[in-house]
Amino acid sequence: MATQLLPAQLETDSSPEDPPLVSPTVKLSDGRHIAYRERGVPKAKSNCKIIIVHGFGSSKDMNFQVPQELIEELGIYFLLYDRAGYGESDPNPKRSVKSEALDIQELADQLQLGPKFYVIGVSMGSYPIWSCLKYIPERLAGVAMVVPVINYRWPSFPDSLTREDYRRPLVKLLYWVAKYTPGLLHWSVTRKWFPSPSVMEEKPVFFNKRDMEALKKTEGFPMLTKERLRERSVFNTLRNDFLVCYGDWDFDPMELTSPFPQNQNCVHIWQGYEDKIVPFELQRCISKKLPWIQYHEVADGGHLLVHYNGLREAILRAILLGEEHHLYRPSADKKLSPKLSIVSFHSLDIVC
Repeated sequence: MATQLLPAQLETDSSPEDPPLVSPTVKLSDGRHIAYRERGVPKAKSNCKIIIVHGFGSSKDMNFQVPQELIEELGIYFLLYDRAGYGESDPNPKRSVKSEALDIQELADQLQLGPKFYVIGVSMGSYPIWSCLKYIPERLAGVAMVVPVINYRWPSFPDSLTREDYRRPLVKLLYWVAKYTPGLLHWSVTRKWFPSPSVMEEKPVFFNKRDMEALKKTEGFPMLTKERLRERSVFNTLRNDFLVCYGDWDFDPMELTSPFPQNQNCVHIWQGYEDKIVPFELQRCISKKLPWIQYHEVADGGHLLVHYNGLREAILRAILLGEEHHLYRPSADKKLSPKLSIVSFHSLDIVC
C-alpha cells in the first residue's frame, strides 16, 4: 500500500539522529523488490501520474521540489523509486537497457497507475527513458529527459561531430577499466589520493557557475563518498549502471519513431548550453534527427539545471500543458565548441 502523501513544502531532510526510513516496496515478477515514495495529490484524485527516474549515484530521495500550488493546480501525483541496486531496492544482476523499462512498467502496474503515465528522467536516469520509448511506448502519456547522457556508441552520431570531443576518450577509458579491471577501479576510488566528490563539487571542472550555486542547496552526491564506495554492493551497482548505460545497446535511439504521431509536443529534452558533462552539440544533433522531440536549451545552464529555481515548473508545464518559455529556445547565433569541429548551429543540418 502507498504511504500517506506529503505536500512538497512540508518535506524536510532527516537528521542524523532519525531512525533509518523503511520505504514501501513492490515485489517484481523475478522476486526483486523495488522501493518507492509517493508525492503530490492522492493518486485516485490526480489528473496526471508522473514517474521520476533518478540518475547516477542518486535515489528516490532526489530533490524534485515543486510548488504545492502548481501540484494542486495540475493535479499531479509523483512516483519516485530506487532503480535496481540503488537505495532500498534489490540489485538486478541481469540489468540491461530493456530491463529498466520493464521495471518501470511493472512498478506502474502494481501501483495501478493506469494504462498511461508520464516519465521524467534526469542525467543517467534518461537511458531508462529511451528504453521506455523503445519497449513500452504505448504506456507513455508524455516524456521529459533532463540533461540526458549520451552514448558515443550510438551509430547515428556522425564521427565528424564526436571525433574531437574530449569526453569521448575519457568515457571509453573509464568503460574499459570498469569492465575489465573492476578490482583496480574499486581500489583506486577508495584511496586517499583519489579526488572525492566533495573536492569535485568545489572545483568548476564538471560544473558551471549556476551548478556551483545549486550544489550549495542540495545534498550533492552522497552515494559517491569514499565511505559508501568501500561498500562493495554500492560500487557494484554504480559500475553495473555505468556499463549498461555506455555499453552496446540493441537499438539506436535516433532511429526511433514518435510514439505520439498525432501530437508532436509530448517528448522533451532539456539541456544546459554550459553543461560540461553532456555536450549540448550532441543533444542538438539528436533533436535534428528526431524532429518530434521538443528541444529546450538553458543558455546559462550546466548539468545540474534540474535544481535551478523555476526549471522544474517549466519542465512540468511543457510536458503537461505544451507551454514553452522563450528563454529556453536554442539560439542559432550561439557558436558550437571548436573541440567538436562544428562551427555553427545550422551546420548540424549537414552532419546530422
